[in-house]
Amino acid sequence: MGVIRKPIEALEDSPIVEVFRMGLNLPGLIPMWAGEPDVPTPAFICDAASRALAAGRTFYSYNRGIPALRQALRDYHRRLWGVEIADERVALTLSGMNAVMLIAQATVQPGDNVVAITPSWPNIMRAMQICGAEPREVMLARGNHGWRLDLDAVAAACDARTRVIYLASPGNPTGWMIERGEAQALLDFARARGIAILSDEVYHRIVYDRPVGFSFLEIATPDDRLFVVNSFSKAWAMTGWRLGWVVYPRGALDAFEKLIQFNTSGGLEFLQAGCIAALEQGEDFVRSFVERCRAAREVVNPRLAAMPRVHNIPGPGAFYAMFEVEGVNDTLTFCKRAVTEAGIGMAPGTAFGHGAERLVRICYAKSRENVTEAMDRLERFAADYKE
Repeated sequence: MGVIRKPIEALEDSPIVEVFRMGLNLPGLIPMWAGEPDVPTPAFICDAASRALAAGRTFYSYNRGIPALRQALRDYHRRLWGVEIADERVALTLSGMNAVMLIAQATVQPGDNVVAITPSWPNIMRAMQICGAEPREVMLARGNHGWRLDLDAVAAACDARTRVIYLASPGNPTGWMIERGEAQALLDFARARGIAILSDEVYHRIVYDRPVGFSFLEIATPDDRLFVVNSFSKAWAMTGWRLGWVVYPRGALDAFEKLIQFNTSGGLEFLQAGCIAALEQGEDFVRSFVERCRAAREVVNPRLAAMPRVHNIPGPGAFYAMFEVEGVNDTLTFCKRAVTEAGIGMAPGTAFGHGAERLVRICYAKSRENVTEAMDRLERFAADYKE
């Protein structure tokens, strides 16, 4: 008998990683496959962490994050969304993905199912599968005006075994955002059925038609079965720090204290000093970063729209473009060939769920010069591409 459980052996690797491995360290390649900016973490954040490191803050720390960081997170929620979050409902996590895994461990078991609004980042459903749950997908509808949620389809996918509904808003890979009325309808449905909502709000600052993305915390009560995942990675250019946070329902404190203890035992204290600096001093950087993404977006969307064979599906948030190339059915091969033949790293739609197989995602959180060059290369490559 093998050592590894069969469900774990059966987990599929991400096609994004497959393409990434091909192009890693390839000279001249423009990497647009990962959801990562091309700017380093700002100095004021690094300096705060360095000072804490130099001061000897290198010992074991609180499972849920140091009190000063938890307070900074509570202040941040109050400032952005006008909501009061009790200290007992918030925890630092070692990445947004770690928060998702903790939620999966807390909520699902073999025999349960989880309904995901897709296209979505593949790691979410993998976490649920690791914990034994069956993934079910409800794909966003797409048309001339972008992506649209079908609430009736979400309801139809749920049954007596559904434990969680997952969505990301702003979404990766689509940039779709849920509106307040839709969110209220979804929350009302979940309340009535006793289903939890896992709201991935990692891109809440990367929006272009309003100051900040909507949060389910604006309409939920502390007793709702709501889990909100967030991250320091995107808005503050801290991807390599691997730090995030989670807000969970009232009454779940003991469960999350234990889950964090048995998974990671908490985060590094000196890095948390950098997180506090990001939350308290980072508004100027966030605004400049969003404007940088907006400038790149204003290159990418018109260029994609003008390309023969390319059908772009714009979204109002995050820093991705997701498009279809007419005549391309195998996007994994398309993206692999783009690495070697065009010097562009892109993510195949096969990574993001059923129904997205013919789509391609790029991350435009790059300099205007890089995205312009990438569009030039893509236009030439797509025009001549044959399967």
